This record gives sequence, structure tokens and C-alpha cells, in this order.
Amino acid sequence: MIGLKNLKSLSLAIFSVVALAACFPEKEPASPGEGAFAPGTSTGTGTATGTGTGTGTAAADCPAGFTNVGIVAGNTLRACQLPAKITGTLVVPRRAGTVYAISGRVDVGDDRGADPAAPIAGRLQGVLSIEPGVRLFGSAGLDYVVVNRGSRILADGTALLPIVFTSRQSIDGTATADSIGQWGGLVVLGRAPISNCSAPGATPGSATCDAQVEGTSAFYGGNSAADNSGILRYVRVQHSGFQILPNNELNGITLAGVGTGTVVDYVQVHNSSDDGIEWFGGTVHSKHLVLTGEDDDGLDTDVGFNGTMQFVIAVQRAGGGDRIIEASSAGTAPRSAPKLSNFTFISRAVAGAGDPLTFNSSTGYNLSNGIVVASGTAVACVDIDAASTSATFNSVRLACGTPFRNDSDVNGAATQAFFDAGTNNSSTHVSTLSGTFINGANEAAVPAFNATTVSAAFTATTYIGAVRDAADTWYAGWTCGLPGGTSC
Repeated sequence: MIGLKNLKSLSLAIFSVVALAACFPEKEPASPGEGAFAPGTSTGTGTATGTGTGTGTAAADCPAGFTNVGIVAGNTLRACQLPAKITGTLVVPRRAGTVYAISGRVDVGDDRGADPAAPIAGRLQGVLSIEPGVRLFGSAGLDYVVVNRGSRILADGTALLPIVFTSRQSIDGTATADSIGQWGGLVVLGRAPISNCSAPGATPGSATCDAQVEGTSAFYGGNSAADNSGILRYVRVQHSGFQILPNNELNGITLAGVGTGTVVDYVQVHNSSDDGIEWFGGTVHSKHLVLTGEDDDGLDTDVGFNGTMQFVIAVQRAGGGDRIIEASSAGTAPRSAPKLSNFTFISRAVAGAGDPLTFNSSTGYNLSNGIVVASGTAVACVDIDAASTSATFNSVRLACGTPFRNDSDVNGAATQAFFDAGTNNSSTHVSTLSGTFINGANEAAVPAFNATTVSAAFTATTYIGAVRDAADTWYAGWTCGLPGGTSC
């Protein structure tokens, strides 16, 4: 899965997509394909969610540093295209009547190498700074953003003015509840340790150990656990994901070799055609994650990821979704050791979907204060697929017709032994969740585990699950696509 294996096939794919652009009307943005960011108001102080086209007047021009590529959304929005490469600092301002187009691969800086103490000579740093309330869109699968090693993205929105990355169809109001794969996605690359080294004989976790990221020809990894790739806060990524080659896809958000100096907080991925968020190694801590409608896995961890996730809602849509967690690790140490606390996972639980918690190769997963709901017996809540994998559970409740997968790798009894070894776990929980993911009486009765004993990055809580009760509304206003919430 790692790296771009067939550049010839990629070139053919790019040529084919670019050729499609000639078919679009002259007033549409110059782009290799068809896609758009999520709709919403472009002015005012309300939330940047909603459906349909804009309702105002398109701006007359574009800010300096952007290319004017026409008008969209029923002639109500000016499309201003980002440059193909950003060096220095580019500010993406929030302006009335303006949206921003991502055309092809947009690089933030050059790859400055794996060692921050010895950056590659002649390689330039870039900073992409996006103001709250800005909307950006891609128009095809090969429209995506890459934040290279040594550069940063500063996407720091607010609850009232989230920053939204979406598709052209969404901007134009033609995206539907099941629209996926309409543009590429967001790739953030850092210098934190990884376990898969492309150079023969390289030492994992060192400055000589890096690798080519899935989905594009860019490198990640290094020796800086505290590496800083910027800020993703109050950010939504919608209708994204694209298969470059078989087993080589762009996710909604890819975090590869991203370090603890990076802020990831209040982030939603909605309707990705591949994974919602995939971590390739790295150490970054993240909180307040919302995964809705992904067509593959919600959370995917690989190649030595050693970060944390807390307050996580994952709700699969009726028409798509595989596993909610897929955990694996290629290469040697550092072994993947993700830590997760305060999560509520709702599986679509139909034949053909994956088991919600699937732990594959060489992973040591630690899970605290969680609820997994999968009605019926079509899927099992927990599946451990390799003897090299272990999982630790504390204050985790399973409301599933089949709690443990009984297969030939690690059987159901062995999987249950991992689960029962922890404290305050139950595989026969009766869900009283309201509004799909809000704790009810049965959830409130479960003693919480002190997750700060697992990682100092966690916040101590007195409850399990991602949402304590109806008064706990951290997810409201800036998200979309949740049951009872705003449409995307």
C-alpha cells in the first residue's frame, strides 16, 4: 500500500483526467476534472454548512497570488485558484462572493528532507494560512493538497466559521447524501518516526528512514517526534478520496509522519471514498474527530503510529462503510501503538461490511471509555487477525449481536480474553444512546477509566463515549451529516 508503484499508470491517469477539463464550459474553473467544496454561506457570521448554491453576488476579482478561473454556483461565487506550489506564506482570505479552487496537485513547500537539523539545500518552505469560514474545492480525483516536510498548513477555523474542503458538485448544489470520491483530499507530511524505511538498511525512527506516501509521489518520516506541520482545527473535508492505482488511494485526510507539534482538533471527514483519516507512522495527538459516511475505514493506523485520539464519533451511512478501525503495521519497530479514548462507533452492520474494530498485524492498541454498536449478527464488534497484535480495553462496551470474530487467525475465545482482561468492560451492553450517539442511562452508569494513566495527552473524563449527554454539544454547528444535524 505504501508509495506510488507505477508512475506510468499515474501519468496515464493524469492525462485522462486533464483531457476531461476541455469538456467544461468556459466560465467553470480550469481544473482536471469535476468536483467541489461543500456548500454554505460565503458571508456573515453563521455556520458554513448547508446545501445548494450560493445566494449572493460573485466577487469581481481574486486576491493577489490567486488565479481568476471564472464563476461557479449559479454565477454567485468567484473561483480563485491556488497556485501549484506555495512558497513563503500564502494567506487564503475569507471574502464575500469567493471560493477557492484546488487544481491538480497543490504543493505547500518543497520536501526539505527527513532531518530538521539538516534540511535539503535549495528546498523552500511554504505556509498555507487559511482564514476561518473559507471554502475550497476540488473538481476531480487528482485535485489535492500536499503539505510537504518542513512546511505547514494553518487551517484554524472556529465553531461558527469552520474551514471547509469539498467538491465542485457540493458548491454547485448537486452533491447528494451518498456522493463520494469527487476530489482528492488533504495530505500532511512530517518528520516524525515511522517503521517502514524505503532505503535498504535504514534504521526505523531515524533520519535515514523515510518512505513514499500512499496516493502521491511525496516522502514522509524522520527523527523528530515533536515535528510541527501546523494546525487543523474546526476543519471539514467532504466528498473526497480517489484511487490512483489499486491499493493506492487518497484518503479524506492523510497524516504521514506527523509529529506532536501539530494541532489536530475538531476535524470532520464526511463521505470519503477511501478512509476518513489514515495515519502512517508519526506521533500526533488529535481530539474531537467526526467520521461520517466513509466508504472504507473511518480510522486507519499503520507503519508505527504512536499517537492518540480522544472524543471520536464515527457513524457509517446506510449505503457504505467497511471497518471503523483498521489497525496494522508494516516494517519493524517502532510498532504501531495507537491510544484511543472516549469514542462512540455506530456500524452499519450489514453483510459485506467489515468488523468495526479490526486489528491486523503488529499493532498494540489501547482503547478506553468507548461504545461500539452493531445490531444483528452480520458483523462482529472485535476482530483480531494476527498473533503479533494485541489490544487493551478498559471501560469499553459492546452492543453487538456478535461481539467477537471467531476465525482462523485469532479465534473468538482468544479475542475475548484480551477484552475481559481489562476493567469495567461488557460484551453484552444494551445501548440507550439517543440521537444515535449521545449517552443514555446505561452509558452514564458505566465507571470511566482514567485514560491519563495511558497518555498525558488525554483529558480525564467521568464518562465513557464521545458525547456525555444532551448538554455536551462539542460536535454541533461546525459539522454536517450527523443524524439530526445539518446536511452537507
